[in-house]
Amino acid sequence: MLNDLVPIVAITFGVGFIPAIVWIILSYRKRRRFMELHHTERMAAIERGMDIPPLPIELIDGRRRNRRTSLLPGLVWTFIGIALLISMRIDGDFPALPGLVCLGIGLAYLIYYGIEGRKVEARQLDYEMPERSRAIE
Repeated sequence: MLNDLVPIVAITFGVGFIPAIVWIILSYRKRRRFMELHHTERMAAIERGMDIPPLPIELIDGRRRNRRTSLLPGLVWTFIGIALLISMRIDGDFPALPGLVCLGIGLAYLIYYGIEGRKVEARQLDYEMPERSRAIE
């Protein structure tokens, strides 16, 4: 079984690096173009004596502010683990360890969400609300 798994993993990782590299290059070019456009806008505003628009936070840290939650990955990992355990129970040829690992990761995400994740989401919403009200005005 291990001899069959090695080429599959090698091909998967080999092919998986190509989209990752393309994504990195495209996101860099997009960020650089956005920075150039923002600079041009600022220069035009200075020349006309207008107020300078504030620098978006996305330009500073390079990331968008997405609310992160651990509920979705927890549910995904849990159900993958359950599906692996069921398929291994039915087939009987494979050990249950991969299913237990996936199930453990999913349960860890869900426990974290139940204990801390809701507090983190509430803080993120409190932080985003003033920004949204300023953007609407």
